[in-house]
Amino acid sequence: MHKNSAGISRQPLSHAGRIAAALALAGATCGLQAQNFPITADQKATATQVAQSGVALAELAPNAPDSYTVKSGDTLWAISGIFLRGPWRWPELWGMNLQDIRNPHLIYPGQQLYLDKSSGRAILRTRMAGAGGNTPTDTVRVSPRTRYESLADASIPTLAANVIEPFLAEPLIVDGPAFANAPRIVATQEGRVLLSRGDRAYGRGQYEGNSGKALSNAKGEVIDYRVFRNATPLKDPGTGAILGYEAQYVGKAEIIRGESVRSRTDADGKVQTEIIPATIDIVAAKEEMRVGDRLIPEPAREMVSYVPHAPTKPMEGRIVSIYGSAVTYASANQVVVVNRGTRDGLERGHVLAIRKDGERLADKTDSARPQIKLPNERNGLLMVFRTFEQLSYALILQVTDGVEVGDRFDNPN
Repeated sequence: MHKNSAGISRQPLSHAGRIAAALALAGATCGLQAQNFPITADQKATATQVAQSGVALAELAPNAPDSYTVKSGDTLWAISGIFLRGPWRWPELWGMNLQDIRNPHLIYPGQQLYLDKSSGRAILRTRMAGAGGNTPTDTVRVSPRTRYESLADASIPTLAANVIEPFLAEPLIVDGPAFANAPRIVATQEGRVLLSRGDRAYGRGQYEGNSGKALSNAKGEVIDYRVFRNATPLKDPGTGAILGYEAQYVGKAEIIRGESVRSRTDADGKVQTEIIPATIDIVAAKEEMRVGDRLIPEPAREMVSYVPHAPTKPMEGRIVSIYGSAVTYASANQVVVVNRGTRDGLERGHVLAIRKDGERLADKTDSARPQIKLPNERNGLLMVFRTFEQLSYALILQVTDGVEVGDRFDNPN
């Protein structure tokens, strides 16, 4: 068995391609897994239409190469950015070579892609055109070679998902009252104030004023929890309405013994009820934990594939917050919260254009000095990777200038 070490091609890329390559590098792993997610009807229709007519030459990236060899670590997003003006337009890239590439998610390192513009429209081939730009024949010249394959499927993914996976465990939009009544850490050993990995603590799921379930390590019960702190309200920049609460992720805990109650007789002979909290061990820590932090059950691991694509209907909104950072401006590869969610039709993989608000200033060339508003200018791209009802998390793919709370977004095309 031979495993290819994931890496990025050194061939010059377009700006969008360089950003995508950086994403692929950030999530590189040994051995790439195919993303066998369904191909939507719209994506197939786009590919079929392009297969019939090709792509207008004006839609090609300014420095689109005549040929390209797929490298280990590439993604469809990156390759689309090499050949086309918009890297999210990978269904068109697929359609440019629909005859040879039956499944767009099964393109392998080592495959050669050739750009054919001889007909006045652009198409891709996996074989070079013959002399004079003629369509290649079916004669294939072969030579002996050794082929190495991983036991795992080595086809390239649409987008390197590993760059997003760390954020899937962390951001959490919660209901304020429900979070306040979640199980919590109630005590530590030896009066410690802060907890880190390897420490033992104690927690309760039932307490005064809530109707929660006692923490238990019985068979079939949840024993793995994420630990959160501070449900911060997220407000719409335009209306000021609270759209949800964001809980701060601080680590993970495991239930060792469940909580219980027992009766005991005190010195006066009276029977007292004694509360025994659950015993928990801290198994991971992003930050030090403390008494009062909330416990949320660890969700089942999702094998999510991210298919970058533009929304099919008009979409616009604003950035609500920058995740996990006290800085004013966000840059590429940072996560932001936007004020649109599943209720608005936003879905995983949606690529959106970031707009910078145009400045308001006085026109000094006019003696009346009227106030003018400069147009909102495009400032980059973001991709939605986790959605809730009214809010979503998105990764900034590329940006020209810093992104700040209140910046707008809309359709990328």
